[in-house]
Amino acid sequence: MRFAQQIRDRATAAVRRWARKRQGTDATSTTLRPRRVYILPTGVGLVFALMAFAMLLGSMNYNNNLSFVLTFLLSGIGLVTMHQCQRNLVGLELTFAGTEPVFCGQSIRFRIAVSNPSKSARYGIRIYHDKAQSDVHDLQPGESKVFILPMASHRRGWAELDRFGVRTLFPFELFRAWAWLHMDLRGLVYPTPSVDAPEPPATSVAHGHRQQDARGEEDFAGLRRYHVGDSPRHIAWKAYARSGQLLSKRFAGADTSSQWFVYDEIDVSDIEERLSILTCWVVNTDRTLQDYGLKLPGIEFPPAHGGEHRRRCLQALALFGESQ
Repeated sequence: MRFAQQIRDRATAAVRRWARKRQGTDATSTTLRPRRVYILPTGVGLVFALMAFAMLLGSMNYNNNLSFVLTFLLSGIGLVTMHQCQRNLVGLELTFAGTEPVFCGQSIRFRIAVSNPSKSARYGIRIYHDKAQSDVHDLQPGESKVFILPMASHRRGWAELDRFGVRTLFPFELFRAWAWLHMDLRGLVYPTPSVDAPEPPATSVAHGHRQQDARGEEDFAGLRRYHVGDSPRHIAWKAYARSGQLLSKRFAGADTSSQWFVYDEIDVSDIEERLSILTCWVVNTDRTLQDYGLKLPGIEFPPAHGGEHRRRCLQALALFGESQ
């Protein structure tokens, strides 16, 4: 069994290299042409072909005209099914629709948009990669749908999807038509937040005006969306009575607090554990809307808060020690 598995893996790798060399690297938006679509009979298709052949031998042996008619009818259905199965993929447009960053250990979801610009519907379309696969969708004429292709993440950094396939068994599942695409896609994987992270460093207080939207208590600076934990006396009750939406008052010009998360100050020897601790601090502090800064060897992010600041810090942690 082990020897057979090795032979199978080598054969699969050889076919992949041949397909990559034959097709080259695809653009992030690719239209399937007939020469890109491969087709082979399924197990059901092979049984169907053997049955038709057996019926042909019986018809010849007994010289039965009705048996000949049924045999040729089934053979004709098989040939039409083979043509229709390949045609079901030809002309489809596949476009990479992006992916969202995830933490290591989570499944990264590659989004592939499939469009059907033809005047005929396409049925039973599925995107797949190794053991992962998307749901099956039908595409009406002119319709586009986004297929989600999940892939497990095992390390931080860029998760690469160098190859994926699109396939169909329509109609009757007698044949399997498929096409390989080599788009060299990738998605970002953040370090896993540490579950045993120590307490973050103490907050430092800075005096004077805050550069970003502050939460002091001197000068009124506008309204923002309510966040869990905001003081009830900061809620804009009049605005809530008018719109029914909870808003909190925003102030500026007061003393502000911020934290610095410094890579070199963490008393841990393992690099990945350090990055996990920093990730935990960034994620937890971001939820409180407090300012925080991040210092890594060779890169520094001044104290701030918000989605963009969180994304930049986590991306730096994910790509630490790697080329961008």
